[in-house]
Amino acid sequence: MDVDTAQFIYEKSVEAAGKKIIEKDGITFFVDRDGDVREWLPENISVKRVQISTLTGVVDLIKNMDERNNEKLFIQINGANRVNVFGAIDQYGRRESLIESIAQLPSIDLDTFQDQENMNIMLQSQFVENDDRALLLKVIGNLKEENVTTASDDGISQAVQIKSGIASVSKVKVPNPVELAPFRTFSEVDQPTSKFVFRMREGMMSAVFEADGGAWKNEAIQNIKDYLSEALSQEIKNNHVVVVA
Repeated sequence: MDVDTAQFIYEKSVEAAGKKIIEKDGITFFVDRDGDVREWLPENISVKRVQISTLTGVVDLIKNMDERNNEKLFIQINGANRVNVFGAIDQYGRRESLIESIAQLPSIDLDTFQDQENMNIMLQSQFVENDDRALLLKVIGNLKEENVTTASDDGISQAVQIKSGIASVSKVKVPNPVELAPFRTFSEVDQPTSKFVFRMREGMMSAVFEADGGAWKNEAIQNIKDYLSEALSQEIKNNHVVVVA
């Protein structure tokens, strides 16, 4: 904004008794009641994005967005549980935000020791069924509380002995790490399996600790991209949709 334009706007703002629209050199300005000035841009974009929680919702909305058939749409995968859909940049440098989908996921208590009952419930309700989950459930389900004497622990795996404070009826040695798949991304795609360290301590307490450095997130993002690329294959082929991961 040059000096003449700034002076013009200032003078008009002083004159303005209330809100006012002013044009100068083809540019429209808005003056509010306090005299503050900002460039006015026509609101030809979506006022509010659609908020959903599934990938199927994203696909359905894009396929039925008739008013955007002739525009390119960009799907941005923002991590394992969030997807945003944007329109193209308009003449004012704005990118229209059309859709935001955030997965509804359980709150999983990782890295925290829990009692026998809570750990059993967490594994059954918040983890995908697999062999290592079944093994942990077997160990947890067979634990007994006894007087503490000895425990076999080499720092990696724990052998639960009858003489220890944590006793196992079936004498199961728990391997570490274990491979588990918590519900951490959209339900339409496979839940990534990653490594966890399973530990036990006195009082029949146990915990699972993440041990893959967050690498599972990259797999989840790729799974989301693959799902959307397949579901919107025709739109991508027609150069109507671009998926960015």
